[in-house]
Amino acid sequence: MNLSLMLNSVGFYQISKLSMIPVVCVMEWILHGKQYSTKVKIAVIVVVVGVGVCTVTDVKVNAQGFLCALVAVLSTSLQQISIGSLQKKYSIGSFELLSQTAPIQALSLLLLGPFVDYFLSGKLLASYKFFSAAFFLILLSCSLAVFCNISQYLCIGRFSAVSFQVLGHMKTVCVLILGWILFDSELTLKNILGMAMAVLGMVVYSWAVEADKQTDSKVIPFRKDASEEDVKLLKQHVDGSSPFKDVELGSRSQG
Repeated sequence: MNLSLMLNSVGFYQISKLSMIPVVCVMEWILHGKQYSTKVKIAVIVVVVGVGVCTVTDVKVNAQGFLCALVAVLSTSLQQISIGSLQKKYSIGSFELLSQTAPIQALSLLLLGPFVDYFLSGKLLASYKFFSAAFFLILLSCSLAVFCNISQYLCIGRFSAVSFQVLGHMKTVCVLILGWILFDSELTLKNILGMAMAVLGMVVYSWAVEADKQTDSKVIPFRKDASEEDVKLLKQHVDGSSPFKDVELGSRSQG
């Protein structure tokens, strides 16, 4: 994503970040068959539109930058989905999974980073002259990155990749507000309306997810040998959308 920001405008970079929410939804549907309720879809749309209104300004893009953004969005979405699926599949905690993946990520960055940096800047990493302030800022950046990765693994493991993306846009709202408070940045009516819409979407999203959990909790006491079709019928019966008054689970397996 940072490489995309270097090659494209800030407006297109924001659009790329916003596109990650629908991309994650589509990829989870393709890979895991996950379905989202209408309430969740509407809430996600409200969040995306709200953040887009308050952040997207000029949009300039080129072929190289578009390719980088496409690869970044797809790879980041797949990585976040994998974090949640691996934790659930192997019943491991966030810290345990992070301890297994962090060394691989660090090694790949150590091997590929210098070549990518030379390709972008035309200078070797060894030619850079380190001084105390730069060394301190590098350590500070690495420390903050560790906490960012921990929060990512904890949030995705506890909730989902879509929830992490929705909550992540709260950071954009906080950046705009803090910029106005600390640095006297301009805060227009468009920004205020966009932030209000984004926060409203987040509240609606939280309510929609909680409502779906309560609906699913009513379907917990079913037979272990019941088929997926039986479970779907029972969910429809709970929602009141089933034309049948009674659904006898296990009839398929017993017959």
